[in-house]
Amino acid sequence: MKEQPDIVIQEVSPRDGLQIEPTWVPTEEKIRLIDAFSTMGFSRIEVSSFVSPKAIPALRDAAEVFTRIRRTPGIIYVALVPNMKGAENALAADADELNMVMSASDTHNLANVRMQGAESLRVFADVAKLGKSSGVLLNGSVATAFGCPFEGRQAPERVLEIVRRYLDLGVDGITLADTTGMANPAQVAALVERVLALIPPAALTLHFHNTRGLGLANVLAAYNKGAWRFDSALGGLGGCPFAPGASGNICTEDLANMAHDMDLKTGLDLPALIAEARKLPALLGHDMPGQVMKAGRTLDLHPTPAAVKALLA
Repeated sequence: MKEQPDIVIQEVSPRDGLQIEPTWVPTEEKIRLIDAFSTMGFSRIEVSSFVSPKAIPALRDAAEVFTRIRRTPGIIYVALVPNMKGAENALAADADELNMVMSASDTHNLANVRMQGAESLRVFADVAKLGKSSGVLLNGSVATAFGCPFEGRQAPERVLEIVRRYLDLGVDGITLADTTGMANPAQVAALVERVLALIPPAALTLHFHNTRGLGLANVLAAYNKGAWRFDSALGGLGGCPFAPGASGNICTEDLANMAHDMDLKTGLDLPALIAEARKLPALLGHDMPGQVMKAGRTLDLHPTPAAVKALLA
């Protein structure tokens, strides 16, 4: 039996990482990347998003990608869906999990999916019924859970109410998303503690962005309160197209490296992740924010300089 990791890292770069990229990533490359992830120890991979191709042209090939990836038994291949049409298309493409997403902020929800929160929840009631009748998993994501670039901080009570509404729909999991990297460790600890009073740790995922350099600090704050499932993106890719100032997700290989240095098992092949991350600048035409892909693992040691060897002799 496979050993249970101490921290479960869920890869979201094919969806959240690529959705904001101005350079079109060919379908073949997306498939190759997801197939590579399927060999690296992930239990969940967010493959794509079934949204309007006019809104997110970078993911207009979602159905083809889902259809052509090589699926590994035991891995859950996730589709983000904002509405009923997206859910129907995701099911037609044989997604294993529907990740419904709405924002705690009505302003951001309107910018993101052209609906206020109450309307999103009404739509998701039908999506949940469809998902349950189809036998797929359901996840409810709360975007801007820690802050909105238009409205500022979101009241914890608002976030908790959305969590309860999702639970009423029968979701299998909840994600709290720091969509624009506005969270801080104290805020994260307080909200995670309250949400874990409603659901078990196995049902909670934290989705952090590193917009202001606090991504891994927020991971530790959540972990110390009992959370152990986290989204991340290879190379630190990503950002929300409908949020000013948004930048990348926390970086998968940086998170895995930190966990391994702390003797926390992830089940991930870190050298393979780093090798894949180092291909991204050529694919996308720009540098990546990830650090471990540049510096190497903490204990990737270097040869002793010859002059120093002579002194030590």
